[in-house]
Amino acid sequence: MVEAPRPYSLLAELTYRCPLKCPYCSNPLKLRLDRKELETAVWKRVLAEAADLGVVQVHFSGGEPLLRQDLAELVAAARGLDLYTHLITSALGAGDDQLARLRDAGLDALQISLQDSRASQNDWLAGAASFEEKRRMIAASRRLDFPVTLNVVLHRHNIERIDETIDLAVEWDVDRLELAHVQYTGWAFRNRAALLPTREQVARAAEVVALARERAGMRPEILHVLPDYFQEFPKACLNGWGRMFLTVAPDGAVLPCQSAREIAGLEFPFVEDASLSDIWFRAPVFQRFRGTGWMPEPCRSCERREIDFGGCRCQAYLLTGAAAATDPVCRLSPDHSLIERALVESAVQPAQIEFRMYQ
Repeated sequence: MVEAPRPYSLLAELTYRCPLKCPYCSNPLKLRLDRKELETAVWKRVLAEAADLGVVQVHFSGGEPLLRQDLAELVAAARGLDLYTHLITSALGAGDDQLARLRDAGLDALQISLQDSRASQNDWLAGAASFEEKRRMIAASRRLDFPVTLNVVLHRHNIERIDETIDLAVEWDVDRLELAHVQYTGWAFRNRAALLPTREQVARAAEVVALARERAGMRPEILHVLPDYFQEFPKACLNGWGRMFLTVAPDGAVLPCQSAREIAGLEFPFVEDASLSDIWFRAPVFQRFRGTGWMPEPCRSCERREIDFGGCRCQAYLLTGAAAATDPVCRLSPDHSLIERALVESAVQPAQIEFRMYQ
């Protein structure tokens, strides 16, 4: 058994319900809404166990966490445990009164998603009229002195307007702009051929961001997360499997990452059956890819093995059918040709987008 460091961050997925239909949604493909969501009392116990375990920040997410009537109560419970509280939201359905209640409960910061810099394109990608709601919520959040991050997932259909997106972030006076290319798992993997940008688009986007950083200085701070498929080596997914982050899903499943349910054959523990401490230190699924002992070659003897920890396990599984394979993004992977093939195929014949749906 590999000795585990204590976790730093908890992703609390309060619900899978969401008013949007984003084609790169990370929610499970075979999502069922008839699964019972954790009750308030259970979430409070989970938060207390997370704090005892060493977690210092909790990210309330979903789906759309604003749909939970107990959100302010859960924020207050987290702040009472001295946890940094962060809300990840689409901004739909948030009235000024609800924002004020969240502020009074102790919410520290918000991350608001935006699908595109233009209202018509944003609403098309979201599958719902939402652009003006996002504008309104950001303005209301600024009036309440919330630190605000604007998150934009980049792909073929919006990357050409990255300069407009940066200008909009300046206009809306956000503190931070997160430009994150699609991670091809979940619905994004299903829509990969329709979402993958070209190398030229990615290169131009990097140039635009570099120039904007020089022009805009430190406001907003711009974070640009480059796409895996165009890199020489993979990222350390969540700083390594089961090393710093854990996710609790709406039904109480505890996951090493929010996409881990994509990997067939893994069994996930539930918070109703064990404490977070027992799960973190003893559950086989958290041990499975923790550290470096599980690695095949060429990872096992690679000098980068404790830098990227073999890359993304979900990505490896989706591309090769083997979760323990070297992430094909890596140029040293024996399966790297799968990445090159995907880029060629998406460039030759882009597919139609399939929007997220519930089953």
